[in-house]
Amino acid sequence: MEYLRLENLPELRSPVFICAFAGWNDAASAATNAARFVVRRFGARKFGSFDPEPFFDFREVRPQVRLTVRGEREVIWPANDLYYARNPMGPHDVLVFIGTEPNLKWRTYAGELVELATWLRTDLVVSLGALLADVPHTRPVRVTGSAFDPAVGERLGLQPSRYEGPTGIVGVLHTALRDAGLPGASLWANVPHYLTASQNPAATAALLRRISGLLEVDFDLAEMDAAAQRFVAEVEGALQANPEAQEYVRRLEASYEEAGLEAPQLPRGEDLVLDIERFLREQREGRGDE
Repeated sequence: MEYLRLENLPELRSPVFICAFAGWNDAASAATNAARFVVRRFGARKFGSFDPEPFFDFREVRPQVRLTVRGEREVIWPANDLYYARNPMGPHDVLVFIGTEPNLKWRTYAGELVELATWLRTDLVVSLGALLADVPHTRPVRVTGSAFDPAVGERLGLQPSRYEGPTGIVGVLHTALRDAGLPGASLWANVPHYLTASQNPAATAALLRRISGLLEVDFDLAEMDAAAQRFVAEVEGALQANPEAQEYVRRLEASYEEAGLEAPQLPRGEDLVLDIERFLREQREGRGDE
């Protein structure tokens, strides 16, 4: 593990390794927010991170500058951090990786994670993702997924992926897991494609419900469910001034109920997205949330 900086390497019981990557794989930040919830819920401790230098084009993923409490300037590099936690309520301890999809050396990056998972005798590697889909915001969030190993697929109710086309770091990671003979599964929340920038608490909660089953732990999601209800109310408010958009959502709802139907064509798509996102941003700024 040439590029992982590790300290206080934990001894864990059959850990489940949860991975989430900001970027292409993380619509509405649903996946990384779910991983952060797990870290907070378990009080997980950071025990390592990637050296970002070999993997990022800093013109694309720029570091940030901030002032310390002593007024000194500090550069904050893209975070790719590892956490661990004991799980007294279930048979699996927990590993969490929260990173940013790298720009460079994807095979090396994935290989480092696979080597770590092997070293820590990981029972299962679960990647979290979120994709933009033709689904309405008014219906329960679908969580789809895949597993290349038949035993894992049967255990989790998942099928091997039939997807062909462009992939992200998640696809590269699961190929590396398969080649190393490690069990892996991929879970994806389906996020309404007309809500591209706003965080979606309903999608985060849907992923967490699947994770809780894997870890055999009941997460208290009451606060997140309340946030999801507020989010839906805000979107409904944005739609009130756009009858065409309301009709589009109603047609999406019909397609959702009858999964075999193709999604309807989006009316003036960019205008709809901009109108709703603008409304949500103004609402949050008015509350001082941003």
